[in-house]
Amino acid sequence: MSDKSGEQAPETRLIHAVTGPKMATATVGPPIVRGSTVLMPNAASLYDDDQVSYGRGGLVVQRTLCEAIAEMEGAVHCQLFPSGLAAVTGALLAVLKAGDQILVADCAYNPTRRFCDKVLTAYGISVTYFPPRASAEEIFALATPALRMVVMESPGSLTFELQDVDAIARLAHERGVLTMLDNTWGAGLLHKPLAHGVDLSVQALTKYVGGHSDVFMGSVCANDRKLIKALDDAILNFGWSVSPDDAYQALRGLRTLPLRIAHHGESGLKMANWLLDQPQILDVLHPALPHSPDHALWKRDYTGACGLFGIVFQPASDAAVDAFLDALTLFGLGFSWGGFESLAISSGDQLRKRKHHAPLGGPVVRLHIGLEDVEDLKADLRAGFATFDAAR
Repeated sequence: MSDKSGEQAPETRLIHAVTGPKMATATVGPPIVRGSTVLMPNAASLYDDDQVSYGRGGLVVQRTLCEAIAEMEGAVHCQLFPSGLAAVTGALLAVLKAGDQILVADCAYNPTRRFCDKVLTAYGISVTYFPPRASAEEIFALATPALRMVVMESPGSLTFELQDVDAIARLAHERGVLTMLDNTWGAGLLHKPLAHGVDLSVQALTKYVGGHSDVFMGSVCANDRKLIKALDDAILNFGWSVSPDDAYQALRGLRTLPLRIAHHGESGLKMANWLLDQPQILDVLHPALPHSPDHALWKRDYTGACGLFGIVFQPASDAAVDAFLDALTLFGLGFSWGGFESLAISSGDQLRKRKHHAPLGGPVVRLHIGLEDVEDLKADLRAGFATFDAAR
């Protein structure tokens, strides 16, 4: 309201105080702008698709994070999603339609598998799983004329197999088929899927980019303009958004990612080599170890390793494995990974859901090696092994 003189009433001046004098202060991080409504400069800009007209599409922090991730992954464009799983599902829904077929690595993250089996199939999309170490020719032998996409996860969840990304992408492009790779293990830093011919590089920023187990987020990077448009349309049509506070947390984690992941990788390899010598352990599933069947691919495609790998116990009951886990005090028992803390989980029934069963010889436990002292982590595992032996 205003009085007869045209002067704004106090309550009106208070409401519009947010648009008052600008501050000249500069900070090393972008300002956190919280807002749903975006005030446009004029009427013509209200329906200008080249401008941000609503806060759900992301403001200063979200754009800064997108630009940083795109630069790290060597991408033209990055789109943010509210979780890693949302990034996977959003990328799939952005390009698939009823009647399409997708080929999926059988080592895929269990929630990805659940989405494929329960949602995509319900909407008329055919899902076929291929052995994670199958050659490109063996994979495409499973294709039908309806094949639209090959979905890779390399290294695979729990068992850490690598796929020959270059060969698969090359054959896919020859056939006009899209490729997508879950690059969370590589964190966008250790591996560059787009440089190897992959069309869509997905990662859960919840993991190493966030780095502190306190934010949910995912990203999808692409170079092809049609795919970029499809990703942007997916975000718009599905109504997904990422908060500025979460984006700020992820951007802060990104600043220290190279230092943290180097430490995770170094400690992880120390622990993996030590575990190979423990009598309770039959094998260590880590592509950076020379005995791994995938070591040559890892050397070709990766500049380093993170702290996540699997261990195969000597044959034992599930109860003995549970006893081992329950005896741990420094390793937490929890899903996710990529934070500062060390974690452990059993494979549960996840491996039994796979279509292609490779003999492992014993039960599998996944370890994430955090930033704790390696000797302290060894001591914790020794206590667990003692309990495991007693339970056997």
